[in-house]
Amino acid sequence: MEYKVFISQFIKNPNFTGAILPSSKKLCKKMMEGIDFNKAECIVEYGPGTGVFTEELIKRRKKDTILIAIEYNEEFYDILVNKFSGVDNLFIINDSAENIKEYLKVLEINKVDYIVSGLPFTSLPSEVAENILRNTKEILSIHGVFITFQYTLLKLKLFRRYFNLITLKRTFLNVPPAYVLICNNGKEG
Repeated sequence: MEYKVFISQFIKNPNFTGAILPSSKKLCKKMMEGIDFNKAECIVEYGPGTGVFTEELIKRRKKDTILIAIEYNEEFYDILVNKFSGVDNLFIINDSAENIKEYLKVLEINKVDYIVSGLPFTSLPSEVAENILRNTKEILSIHGVFITFQYTLLKLKLFRRYFNLITLKRTFLNVPPAYVLICNNGKEG
């Protein structure tokens, strides 16, 4: 059923739903490699879709680690709420990742250790992508890490404007194949 919802949402709005299928287990594993779950106090997920990464983040995190999933698409949001209702320290928000700072303020969270993103930066409007990356840079802790995947490297220059330390990994076992970008905040401290 989730596959059908994913396909229909991609057809309705391909700029905000960047793929026709949920992410593969292999891509999920690559995305998780950059996270030290023993040290993470707060993890944010942008664009969780149907919750492939969310599920893995819940499994791997410490019980007291706060997880915030912010999903713009209402149908995906409803799936997430139904799938993960009752999970402690998980906040599911129906809004744009552009507005993450407002929710962190309400939750009294000063800094985020990791941000995991499924957002399709290549197809997002430029201003939206810039706002999200600017806010991402600001909310990450000194040693914070932003982990995203993209199907092309067209926006690599954009990511480099905000993160000067980027590690690239590739996974072919995904439809389509994807690049994982592990972006270190690069702040001294």
